[in-house]
Amino acid sequence: MENRPTREVVIPGQPLDGRGLRPGSGTYSEGGRIYAALLGIRDERSGTVNVIPLSGRYMPRPGDAVIGQITDLGPGHWLLDINSPYPAPLHAVETPWRIDYGDTASYLRIGDLVLAEVLTVDEIRRVQVTLNRDGLRKLEGGQLVQISYAKVPRVIGKKGSMVSLIKNYTRCRIFVGQNGCIWVDGEPQDAAVAVAAIRLIEQYAQAVGLTEAVHAFLQRKYEKRGG
Repeated sequence: MENRPTREVVIPGQPLDGRGLRPGSGTYSEGGRIYAALLGIRDERSGTVNVIPLSGRYMPRPGDAVIGQITDLGPGHWLLDINSPYPAPLHAVETPWRIDYGDTASYLRIGDLVLAEVLTVDEIRRVQVTLNRDGLRKLEGGQLVQISYAKVPRVIGKKGSMVSLIKNYTRCRIFVGQNGCIWVDGEPQDAAVAVAAIRLIEQYAQAVGLTEAVHAFLQRKYEKRGG
């Protein structure tokens, strides 16, 4: 991977012009031109140019799928750490369970992981999350892997191609949160390979040809093990 070209890194105020392009996230338009709004990687797809930030904490957005860890609980709610500067309350009414007041610890305890969705973010960045959507749940077993949230699109890949590649080789269950938290569950040897592949993507997120490199990595791992 060391000799592979990298994707273009842009700085705030740098022009991002291209014929027919629309401004996307991390950009702004002025005087008919498009500029980078932050330090990050230029990402152009489907006629839209975006800038993926290189660093910083995750900023919640309504509709984001996130993996959170319970850090505190009250009689009618829990607090989640979602890798953000802002706490994320989960109220009992935003779960699929019928919870008696004061009985929250019977359902989720400190340290438990959940796959949740950001429900609302108000003007002063107060966040609420929900479990009242299909597929959202408490995560049993498995392990938590944390990466920069800016590198999540590379772990997921175009139309889910990268994470599907890892799942197909390792036979692991993998949930990727938009907040940079990833849950991996499978046989210990397979889970170790999946985590190593995720770390490879994290390290070389800017590289061109990353999918091919990850495919070759997984192929080598399973050839050594005989399948």
